[in-house]
Amino acid sequence: MDDEMAGQRAARPAQRRTARRRILLWIVLGLLVLCLAGAGLSALSNQSLPDSIEDSGRLSSLDKARLAETLQLKQTFGDQVWPGLSTTQIPILLWNRDYSFLIESDINAAPTGWEEVPDDTFLGRPYYRQVSDDPQNFAVQVADRWVASIGTKLETDLFIREMIQESLPPPIGQVVPYRLLIQPSEVQMSAVVHEGFHVFQQANAQARFEDAEMAYQDGPSYWAIDPAMNDAWQEEIETLVQALETESDEEAAALARQFLSQRQSRRRAHNLSPNLLDFERRFEWLEGVAKYVELGIWRQAARTEDYHPQPGMAEDPDFDAYTGFDGRWAQEIGQMKRQADQEGDTRFYYTGMAQAALLDRLLPGWKDQVMREGVWLEDLLAQAIA
Repeated sequence: MDDEMAGQRAARPAQRRTARRRILLWIVLGLLVLCLAGAGLSALSNQSLPDSIEDSGRLSSLDKARLAETLQLKQTFGDQVWPGLSTTQIPILLWNRDYSFLIESDINAAPTGWEEVPDDTFLGRPYYRQVSDDPQNFAVQVADRWVASIGTKLETDLFIREMIQESLPPPIGQVVPYRLLIQPSEVQMSAVVHEGFHVFQQANAQARFEDAEMAYQDGPSYWAIDPAMNDAWQEEIETLVQALETESDEEAAALARQFLSQRQSRRRAHNLSPNLLDFERRFEWLEGVAKYVELGIWRQAARTEDYHPQPGMAEDPDFDAYTGFDGRWAQEIGQMKRQADQEGDTRFYYTGMAQAALLDRLLPGWKDQVMREGVWLEDLLAQAIA
């Protein structure tokens, strides 16, 4: 009997190991089935995503709805975000890979090189097109006018999807859940305002706008020494983020002072030339302030309870009625924190935007000064804490 009980006790560990292996096997098989099912559903969902523009020669109904809503945003909240923005006429150029479309409110004939889009209008007025030729997102000149140029939302969605597909092996590229990567329409519409603000800058501070564009020529020299400054840049960015997030104006001022001190120390330690100092300042003025306006328009729409979007936006499946602003702001702050070791002018979008947001708290009226010759955001921040 003792031998039999001993044998049973010896067998139990083996039985438990077998049971555990069987459970583990079922778990692995279950996860595999879930992964395969998820991949299949993702691939199936991707097939329903548009992969082309049905009629690239004219604006779609959604393009028109989003543009009408963007114009309403600018008219309703423009002056709250930046004095004079609401009433400034800003022509808009929307483009896809085939055509660029020019929408202006004060002309009735096609500019040279453009044709009227046949049998179509926007808000009851004709608009114009030409074959796309290396379009870009920025302020561009059409004849003697500056216009806000940006891709349509669908074109942007397609670009992101194609960029990911090209970077992955075909089987994986087919099952990436691209639908989860589609940005809300508010991103594209506020970006139109961003590019429109560049037109505003050109119109109201032409010399400064032209000077800011000179920053690009110093890019190679700046990025050659930038890796050595990454750690110091990280400290500056983290200080700016803390200043944005504090609820105390006194603490915000103290952190602004710390940021300026860190910035001065970094520049001295790496012996930045006047041109490279202006490289940072120019981009913060040009792109940082435009980023501030971009997010400010969205914030105002989100915070205004009695604001009513254009009726056509009810048909837009990607429109969140501005409810996603807080999530977007968190994403932007997260992106800002990752800029210290990233080459490219995107870093200055965020550091300029952050300084502008701090100036709202610390120096009311700063917007009247920042368009003046030789006045930089950091100068106004130093004035605010003096």
